[in-house]
Amino acid sequence: MASVTFKDVAKKFGSFTAVADLDLRVNDQEFLVLLGPSGCGKTTTMRMVAGLEEATEGDIYIGEDRVNDVLPKYRDVAMVFQSYALYPHLTVEENIGYPLKIRKVPVQERKKQVAAVAERVELDALLDRLPKELSGGQRQRVALARAIIRTPRVFLMDEPLSNLDAKLRVQMRAELKHLQHELKVTTIYVTHDQIEAMTLAHRVAVMNKGVIEQLGTPKEIYNDPRTLFVAGFIGSPPMNLIRGEVKDGVFTGADGLRVEGLGKAAVAKAVLGVRPEDAEVVEAGDRRANLRAPIYSVELTGENTLVSVSAGGSLLTMRADKNFDRGIDHEIGVHVAPERAFLFDQESQNRVDF
Repeated sequence: MASVTFKDVAKKFGSFTAVADLDLRVNDQEFLVLLGPSGCGKTTTMRMVAGLEEATEGDIYIGEDRVNDVLPKYRDVAMVFQSYALYPHLTVEENIGYPLKIRKVPVQERKKQVAAVAERVELDALLDRLPKELSGGQRQRVALARAIIRTPRVFLMDEPLSNLDAKLRVQMRAELKHLQHELKVTTIYVTHDQIEAMTLAHRVAVMNKGVIEQLGTPKEIYNDPRTLFVAGFIGSPPMNLIRGEVKDGVFTGADGLRVEGLGKAAVAKAVLGVRPEDAEVVEAGDRRANLRAPIYSVELTGENTLVSVSAGGSLLTMRADKNFDRGIDHEIGVHVAPERAFLFDQESQNRVDF
């Protein structure tokens, strides 16, 4: 068990900076998710912990040990990859037990440990099978079991669920969270999927262009985004972001959207943010309506209905009741309560408090 600490870490490839000025501490037994789009530096950050990439600047610690100059095999970390990276000619039992074989653990002790780990990830009935005889979810569990059996100080997981279908991803998310809770091993998990980040993490580090834009619990990241990037990246559907201006606490956007009650805020180039669940569908004649517009699309998701209208050249999406029955082109009103809205400065990209 160990913490992971980055002190002023940077990684450069020639003139390109992949990670810049990274100061981060991953606490002992914490499940930290590095979240961001492709090319934001999250995988590079994880690979520096593993020793697969060398930090250009700064120091990396695992526990109290500075590991910049420590070979990967001596860092005592275990990686789980997006591709399962199983040996195709070895059985499930042999794949799981391979790290112990390398350590020259006696055969009987190895079998005992493999059986215990396989039972934990529900593979005990599949030990004699080859990887080609397994489903995607089963192969990923083999990869997890192979990492678990090493009892490392740190788990590193690089988008391990990306190759699974939607149903399996939901199942594996639950299994991963329960396993980490049981094992209590410090885990750094890399993903571009914000649903995975929100459901798995103790804390989320949202990365963009090589820097951490915001670090916090999933609730903090969702309920209190500090930048325009974080606001637009977190949420499914994402936050509605509408451009306009704010004078004396009144936001005015294209297509007649008007929201009052924003304190004394004044921003020449502003972006109003509102979550779909915080925008209410009302009748077109309702005096509370901040906007009146025809319906652009209606999407039934099962538990609710997503209703979209066009506002300022972009779609404004709201969550309505699952029994919502208005069709496309029907005019409706949209009510945005100012206390549920966010305000950002287009130029600085930062939140404007009001």
